[in-house]
Amino acid sequence: MSYIDGFVIPVKTAEKRVFIEHAQRVNNFFFEYGALRVVEGWGDDVPTGKVTDFARAVRAGDDETVVFSWIEWPDKVTRDTAMTALETNAAMMAEPMPFDGKRMIFGSFTTIVDAKSAGITGYVDGFIAPVTPGNRAAYVAMAEKASAEFLALGAIRSCGTWGEDVPVGKVTDFPRSVLVEADEVVVFSWVEWSDKAARDLGWAKIMADPDMQPDAMPFDGKRMIWGGFDPVYIVEK
Repeated sequence: MSYIDGFVIPVKTAEKRVFIEHAQRVNNFFFEYGALRVVEGWGDDVPTGKVTDFARAVRAGDDETVVFSWIEWPDKVTRDTAMTALETNAAMMAEPMPFDGKRMIFGSFTTIVDAKSAGITGYVDGFIAPVTPGNRAAYVAMAEKASAEFLALGAIRSCGTWGEDVPVGKVTDFPRSVLVEADEVVVFSWVEWSDKAARDLGWAKIMADPDMQPDAMPFDGKRMIWGGFDPVYIVEK
């Protein structure tokens, strides 16, 4: 399965077009070094949580929108080789960031579930949650079941990944985003839909069907963060 670099970024809402143009330029470098796909999701339905949420994860201001994005690589070796090369790429390093990079959170993840159907992505649900290694098998089983349900209700892809190289930042990071405890690991997941209408209909059916409500989750659901994102940039080889 593919290897994933995941990101959550605070961007000035008024600079949406600037951010998209930046993504178009910068992501060309990733493809040059072997990336398979890049998706940039602009926050659309990103709720405020009682304990954690996407806005708090990157300390987003009232004038900022949260971006949920990822890069897909064929494997970790390709990704590591690319990142080493990019560190010495003058053009890449000279590219100005249209957001506060100190509050961007990022990490690398191993894919553990990836279920697909036919269709073109038009909307994305993003999730981040804390899971202990002891609950990994239970989490994978839950994710596999949930993925089958999502696809049966109209989703075109459901992907779950397990944190492998998730650094601690000075201001923000993935562990703080979900208040990790003890030996918990961050998982980064998403569901792709053809459009927002299909997503809303799918979730309505899930929430109304008692058979689709898990008896128990293998992680603290109160600390999971989630939201809906408009994919303003999608490119794949």
